[in-house]
Amino acid sequence: MQIHEIIHHLEALAAPMYQESYDNAGLITGNPEWNCTGALVSLDATEEIVDEAIRLNCNMVVSHHPIVFGGLKKINGKNYVEKAVIKAIKNDVALYAIHTNLDNVYHGVNGKIADLFGLQARSILLPKKNNLRKLVVFVPDSHEQGLLEALFAAGAGGIGDYSECSFSSGGQGSFTPQAGTQPFSGEVGRRHLATEKRLELIYPIALERTIITALRKAHPYEEPAFDLIPIDNEYDRVGSGMIGTLPAPLSAEAFLDQMKTLFQVPVIRHSPLVSKPISRVAICGGAGSFLIPNALAAGADAFVTADLKYHEFFDANGRLLLADPGHFESEQFTVDLLYDILAGKFPTFAVFKTGLRTNPVNYYT
Repeated sequence: MQIHEIIHHLEALAAPMYQESYDNAGLITGNPEWNCTGALVSLDATEEIVDEAIRLNCNMVVSHHPIVFGGLKKINGKNYVEKAVIKAIKNDVALYAIHTNLDNVYHGVNGKIADLFGLQARSILLPKKNNLRKLVVFVPDSHEQGLLEALFAAGAGGIGDYSECSFSSGGQGSFTPQAGTQPFSGEVGRRHLATEKRLELIYPIALERTIITALRKAHPYEEPAFDLIPIDNEYDRVGSGMIGTLPAPLSAEAFLDQMKTLFQVPVIRHSPLVSKPISRVAICGGAGSFLIPNALAAGADAFVTADLKYHEFFDANGRLLLADPGHFESEQFTVDLLYDILAGKFPTFAVFKTGLRTNPVNYYT
């Protein structure tokens, strides 16, 4: 098992292009061609986590938070970031982070939190734009179904909860094979008319390379004609936050009690209690105050997120309950998510969950 194989699997589930512009997800230290002795999964990649990886004979740490966000001008061990990087490099430990790209996918961090609440009828709170394209390709009638099957298998044709979506229309194409070609039909040097189908399928941009590779492999023409068209449709499987409905409505007090149990915390910071039952719940692991307007617009009764500031609690304005269990607390189950992803794909490979609690925030009760 090489490190790049683990990275490939993780990035097939949460493509790097889905991370936010400020983020630094990906391989931070180490060589993707290294043989991997084991992977330690954690929320953070501190020096203590690197020490734990060394003790477990793991030369890879897969963390949610990148240890390096901005550029490092000096690396001399003066802070916790530099200490972790130095320890990892000296001991040949690869540090890999899967951060906002994992936040932004449907079955990522927020999907895991939604599982805890048992949310039903889930949807992305703020879908990302400019992440879909339409493929238009022309193919002989005889190869229409074979090409469609190949494109579907590569991930094209998904619209919401529907898969294998396409549109087909008939027409006539023309081409003149030039010297040195081996045309599927027609003769070199003579214009040929072919009865063809025009196929149209929507696909996420992250899958474009895979889809075009599948197209070229399944298409009978040496030079298949196709168009890649940007579209403004929102991609409802990628974006910030999530919203859904509780299995049964709860009072605001009962909802906060449930949160204390789920997130294993002694206290929940929250806005003034609302009198209406809590049924529709918006969530965003980590810092999600920027989604308060979206939660309100979506009709949420409560919005669970972290790192809320004093004045942001006023934004609830009596219309919803803002509830902040803490940053670490809201994302702690990401460790379980990553472990399940890796152990499920590589059942005979050494994958460990950290035994350390890296939360820098403590509560005196």
